[in-house]
Amino acid sequence: MSKSLNLEYNETKKGRLDTFLSTEISDFTRSQLQKFIKDGNVLVNDKEITKTGAKLTTGDKIIVNIPKEKPLEAIPENIPLDIVYEDEDVIVVNKPQGMVVHPAAGHPDKTLVNAILYHCQINDSDVIRPGIVHRIDKDTSGLLMIAKNNLAKQSLMKQLKEKSNLREYVAIVHGNFQEKTGRINAPLGRSKTDRKKQAVVEDGRHAVTHFTVLEQFENYSLLKLKLETGRTHQIRVHMKYIGHPVAGDPLYGPKNTLDGKGQFLHAKTLGFEHPRTHKWMEFSVEPPQIFLDTLAQLRHRQS
Repeated sequence: MSKSLNLEYNETKKGRLDTFLSTEISDFTRSQLQKFIKDGNVLVNDKEITKTGAKLTTGDKIIVNIPKEKPLEAIPENIPLDIVYEDEDVIVVNKPQGMVVHPAAGHPDKTLVNAILYHCQINDSDVIRPGIVHRIDKDTSGLLMIAKNNLAKQSLMKQLKEKSNLREYVAIVHGNFQEKTGRINAPLGRSKTDRKKQAVVEDGRHAVTHFTVLEQFENYSLLKLKLETGRTHQIRVHMKYIGHPVAGDPLYGPKNTLDGKGQFLHAKTLGFEHPRTHKWMEFSVEPPQIFLDTLAQLRHRQS
């Protein structure tokens, strides 16, 4: 089932339909939006418009019917994986910076799912796709737990819902702190001004992040962060919200920042109850070398 967007043209001068849509809808490219128009998926004042350059006037009501996206078919790819733990039920992987978790528009291959399919010798992406019970951003490194069967999937998802698992991150953030610990309780949802971003919004989903200050340097701090909930970009948005954006963050941070391959954010520790044995399992991995080298440089400047 497709979803619809309702828009209104409020400019005083006439404007092109495709130009207006490209400024209002950031989830799609201009060429994709032009195809929506040509395919009859755009109505202006309840009339189907198929001309991309159709002129809009003040007060025009536009409805964009966005077709349901067909799921991308992931294929197995021989991509090296840093497997921290594996048995018949679960895999714990240390995802490198720069790797996308799921195939998506713009990233159809070379993802973690492609690598897992090859590793497990599975030719049906629908088998492993639901097993990715949580995600981390492309440029965030660190630990992910993956279910290999339905028993594991149900157990791990229940633990995420009940907040009984453990997910701890380390991050280098801008600025220094007077307090040693803190709790950020601020609801998150899509930004009202930029659809590519998440933001703290009144009608957002409940989101809580705990932080502990581990070290402080000139203009930067090293934090340990514990997720109580797992919303999209949660740590990155929460840290920006309190005035301490994650260093290197290209989406939520300042331009004048530490030089890295994206945000200095690493999922260091992961703990959960094993789905079959019910034993507590906990894993920890060090951040990537660029993170460690940057920390060493900050410590050196401080000395």
